[in-house]
Amino acid sequence: MKKLLLLLFVLLPVFLSAKTLVIFHTSDTHGFFYPQNKVGGFAALKNVLNHEENPYLLLDSGDFANGTAETKFSRGAKAVDLMNAVGYNASTVGNHEFDFKDAGLAELIKEAKFPLLAANLREKDTGLLPAGVKEAQIFKVGGVKVAVIGLANNHPTQPTQKYTFIKPLAALETALQKVEAENPSVVVVIAHDSFVDYQHGVLSYMGQIAERFEGRVQLVLGGHAHKIVNERLGSTLYVESGSHLEAVSKITVDIDDETGEFLSAQAELIPLKVDDVGQDKAIAKLAESLREPGIDKEVAVITKHLSKKPHIPNTLDGELDDWLADEGRKFAQTEIFIHNTGGTRVDLMPGSLTHRKLIDLFPFNDVMVSMEVPGYKLKKFIKSGLLPWNKYTYSGVTVFFDKIGHNRVKNLQIKVNGQPLENRKIYRVGTNSYIARQEAFDGLPQKQVGTHKVSQLIEQALSSGELFVPEAGRITYQQK
Repeated sequence: MKKLLLLLFVLLPVFLSAKTLVIFHTSDTHGFFYPQNKVGGFAALKNVLNHEENPYLLLDSGDFANGTAETKFSRGAKAVDLMNAVGYNASTVGNHEFDFKDAGLAELIKEAKFPLLAANLREKDTGLLPAGVKEAQIFKVGGVKVAVIGLANNHPTQPTQKYTFIKPLAALETALQKVEAENPSVVVVIAHDSFVDYQHGVLSYMGQIAERFEGRVQLVLGGHAHKIVNERLGSTLYVESGSHLEAVSKITVDIDDETGEFLSAQAELIPLKVDDVGQDKAIAKLAESLREPGIDKEVAVITKHLSKKPHIPNTLDGELDDWLADEGRKFAQTEIFIHNTGGTRVDLMPGSLTHRKLIDLFPFNDVMVSMEVPGYKLKKFIKSGLLPWNKYTYSGVTVFFDKIGHNRVKNLQIKVNGQPLENRKIYRVGTNSYIARQEAFDGLPQKQVGTHKVSQLIEQALSSGELFVPEAGRITYQQK
């Protein structure tokens, strides 16, 4: 008994001297304002905040500006309206914040009542941060200084004439030196890149934050890959919160009340199930007022379920993406068609198909492009897109390889319409304008095919009954 009392005496002062604050995190919300199957939405998020008893920050890692009808037609403005109303404290700049080009990004920055943090973003002409963008922000949360530094994604979806990017770690070092002069208790990095890419060996800088800035950065809140992450590297906690506002991460931070020093941080994922967390009435009403009118008209009745995810073991292509690639190839009249699997956002489900669901499926304004590609360039492009997850699918191409660990490709075999790919042969390739802008195809002859956008072609094909379940298994591997 005496030993127990002694233990309590030792521990109790430590416990009493700890101050607790909370950081809530979202990313890749992509305009999903409303619950889907009773999960998600800003009203559910706000109600979680309403019930938090500790002082908190609400942070986002970008890609809020596009992905649904509401964001597409308002050029991201409606997303900013809701984020302002919910009370976001800061966000960084994702690749899709560039969907409406440079002028669109400038308008989003102007309308946001929360700071856009992007220490690595610069104006080309001046070398300075864009107007309205900051490297970092110091917040006082329950009397505790929290420094938040932003790192934008440096691969914008639309070509930028106005902006450029500096190296993220160099930008972070500069920003760190400035915020450290304010003696914060916690340093948080919000980045629109993923720790998952670091783990798979294809994006080194995310992991290097923990390695290079040991003890200087306590939290790294990422995104872009639409993954769930709650892992430590050294003393740094990495958190990612999925996508489409289906969940929010809650990071509980303990600070020594006497010294102001960081003690610990623990993260948990809170699913935004409406039946469990409820909805804030004011935010629900605002979200409803922002619904895009006239897009819930039925354009077709779908009788099949085409999934984005592969369903055959050891394959990387799904039925929906294969179907779209086949339709694109038919329209472009090319030997090969390439479709980016990230372009289609949700499964195609049986039932009534509306314009809203079409936009949810493919919300972008890309057009069809054809180009002439040497076989060796095509081979390099295909190989680069296979791991750590499959970025592309193809019509007219089959791929087989040995998968070594998470990220190594060996013994790559590519056939074009049943024949082995020839390095020196020129292939006519169809794709969308987003893929055509990739560095792999720089300098190649390209031309636009017709005037239809990809989204219009999808609608045309589905409304005319051209829906079939394609033969999947075009990209297969053997695990070694």
